[in-house]
Amino acid sequence: MHAENPAGALYVVATPIGNSADVTRRAVEVLSNVDAVVCEERKNGARLLKELGLEKPLIELNEHNESSMTQDILVLLMQGQSLALISDCGTPVFSDPGRQLLVLLAEMNIRVVPVPGASSLIAAISVCPFDLGQFQFAGFLPPKTEQRQSVLSRLSRADQPIILMDTPYRLGKLLLEVQQAFGKNQRVCLACDLTLPGEKIYLGSVEEVIRQINNRKAEFILILDRPRRKQFGRL
Repeated sequence: MHAENPAGALYVVATPIGNSADVTRRAVEVLSNVDAVVCEERKNGARLLKELGLEKPLIELNEHNESSMTQDILVLLMQGQSLALISDCGTPVFSDPGRQLLVLLAEMNIRVVPVPGASSLIAAISVCPFDLGQFQFAGFLPPKTEQRQSVLSRLSRADQPIILMDTPYRLGKLLLEVQQAFGKNQRVCLACDLTLPGEKIYLGSVEEVIRQINNRKAEFILILDRPRRKQFGRL
């Protein structure tokens, strides 16, 4: 699977977000043929390969070593190896490590090939009844409370629906912060543990959803309908 030029190629491979049956045939083919797999965490990368019946060298690339490992991966590609980049789950780079590597490969004119598949963001959008012809993806909020409040206050004046993510243990905190910044009647769609047996889609006012989740911790995507303060013309 080497490119025509002397350098290899990096395949950015989406993997399941929960249900292992969601891996694509193309993803399996690519993982079968590359020289090595660049993974976020070795344990999760090894588990995926074992489920697929594959054995490949694993190279860890995560938030702790991204700056140093990027150069090492570049060397392998320049030597003609083809590599697959995966994250712990879903589509790599999007809110996961790998951006620095892509920037460097673009500068070096090394081929990067997307291998699309499962994405928690797209999965949540596909079942959300809000008008999402246009939306603002705000992603992960800063960890500090004061900074989070500032960002949410700004977002509460947005003209479009807003999509937020955070770690499972911050789900309850984020909903309370949204209620404070947007008002208790703000409509939300909360997609929890998508594709897993405990999958649940909550829909209603943020106040209602807070009651329904009952301090649940889950992987999630939170979609806010166009802020009600804008909808009803209030500042």
